[in-house]
Amino acid sequence: FLDGDVMDISLLVNIVSGINLSILVVLINLPFVLIAYTQISKKFAFKTLIAISLLAIMLAVVEFPIITSDKLLIAVFGGFFLGAGIGLSIRGGSVIDGTEVLAIYSSRKTTLTVGDVILVLNLFIFSTAAYIINMETALYAILTYLVASKTVDFVVHGIEEYTSVMIVSNKSDEIKDAIVNKMGRGVTLLKGKSGYGKKGHRANDVDVIYSVVTRLELQRLKTEIAKIDEE
Repeated sequence: FLDGDVMDISLLVNIVSGINLSILVVLINLPFVLIAYTQISKKFAFKTLIAISLLAIMLAVVEFPIITSDKLLIAVFGGFFLGAGIGLSIRGGSVIDGTEVLAIYSSRKTTLTVGDVILVLNLFIFSTAAYIINMETALYAILTYLVASKTVDFVVHGIEEYTSVMIVSNKSDEIKDAIVNKMGRGVTLLKGKSGYGKKGHRANDVDVIYSVVTRLELQRLKTEIAKIDEE
């Protein structure tokens, strides 16, 4: 199955031409590494070249056993481990596939976003796969791609994804102290003028607390606030 990247282009070329897959992975990725060298950074390009070379070597020398022939399991778990590998590469400051580099470059030169470019590339790759292999494989490939992309997001951003909160309370000083001293998070105080709330007109000005916490800390933050001001 495919997941929509240069590896898939290499697989399709391998099916048509019979050229060794490891060689194709390096050759087809080289132009993208050169783009990364000139448009992103030398360090990023060097790390990417090492990552792609190691990927090609592993493909050439490691015999991967067939764990299951169930297509759904292959698509889901294959996409998961694929996404984990790509995500770890990105966290290390590189990529193992040139499509991300092309997407970044194209987004800088055109009005398209990175997501738009990757989507167009994937439509081309999956359509070609449906023509060369069969439609069923292309559909499973889309499933693999979706699982891989979600896993990449999870690995890169982690469960500690941050969210911003704004807290309006007459007891802003006590809440600020709780956030700083009990949760170890920073706060910014914004001057709030009188206005309207669920109880009507607010006569007095209050400090509005702005803070950034992880999703895991959000419920704890709500609990701490409720202890001080239930409203």
